[in-house]
Amino acid sequence: MSNRPRSRGLSLIELVVFIVVLGIGFGATLVLYNQVVTGSVDPIVRKQVLAIATSLLEEIELRGFTYCDPDDANVYTATSTAGCATTAEIAMGPDAGETTRALFDNVNDYHGFQMLSGIQDIMGNTVPGLGAYSVTNVTVATTGGTFGLADVNDALLITVTVTGPAGISISLQGYRFRYAPNSP
Repeated sequence: MSNRPRSRGLSLIELVVFIVVLGIGFGATLVLYNQVVTGSVDPIVRKQVLAIATSLLEEIELRGFTYCDPDDANVYTATSTAGCATTAEIAMGPDAGETTRALFDNVNDYHGFQMLSGIQDIMGNTVPGLGAYSVTNVTVATTGGTFGLADVNDALLITVTVTGPAGISISLQGYRFRYAPNSP
């Protein structure tokens, strides 16, 4: 047995093992941090997509739902589409001459509406910061039969689909009833 005192310090093997364990710990921490940061953006994008869809759905639901086009002379007196002087609101989609969203004056004018190159206000101006979002589809369909209405055309189902970054997509639906057919 040797009486030599043992040296106090780290051997090369202990130092290498310490560095490897520390490197694995830092690597795992960075991977976890990356997942947390990536996941924290997702709710923000979802909220923005939902806000855009809600805003557009509300805009559409607030439009008139009359028998006649709001520009028609008999819009305030018609009791059916037959009572319109010129233009009855039967066909889905914009009427002739309604080439921009600012000119849409009835709910069914929005059928087929899209904003594929960023979100725009009602005057067609691009909203800064929303270039990565798009309204991919708006559909307006009659659904009065679902509610047992005498005229199946007295209720509309509006569906607004908005897509954001990373393919996040939300579809919102709302109903519009013809409860005041002479109020554009």
